[in-house]
Amino acid sequence: MRKLVYYIACSIDGFIGDPSGDASSMLSFLDPEFLEYLTTEYPDTLPTHGRRPLGIDDLPNQRFDTIVQGRSSYDLALKEGITSPYAHLREYVASRTLKESPDPNVEIITEDLVGKIRELKAEDSEFDIYLCGGSQLAGELIDEIDELVVKTYPIVLGSGMPMFGSGTAVHEFTLESTRTFGNGVLVRTYGRKR
Repeated sequence: MRKLVYYIACSIDGFIGDPSGDASSMLSFLDPEFLEYLTTEYPDTLPTHGRRPLGIDDLPNQRFDTIVQGRSSYDLALKEGITSPYAHLREYVASRTLKESPDPNVEIITEDLVGKIRELKAEDSEFDIYLCGGSQLAGELIDEIDELVVKTYPIVLGSGMPMFGSGTAVHEFTLESTRTFGNGVLVRTYGRKR
């Protein structure tokens, strides 16, 4: 069975963005060393429109073939006129309010989110599923998350959108790897302790 991987950026104090979800303060850490890591280790997680300028638009998928994101995350692309931000992946958007997809490459999940995730995880594929957020979606899917890849940026936001946006019970993960970068970013990978 393939994994649901919550790959997320956050501040030292655990916020993935300010109270409105804006995470632009983290963009200043995309220096050459860290960008090299992202483009070689996790190129599938870069939006299609961001892959083109980096010259990796035609790179085959390495880790993921499917993305699941929440409505708020998807809205960031829609505001820029981009209806299929991850065209190199199968795209799913979880939303209770968006009933019709603005793009044929994007499927809207309006009900039985957990059932759909379990269906995707049961598919026969060498690739995992990228959970792109947001906060509420990660909270709803905490029981289905198999791996966390947490990119911690050396900033403190003080308040904002937490990594998991709904009250959950205690869930244990095991630290599998840690990588540090010259810009102060720390990337930790955790596996689900079951």
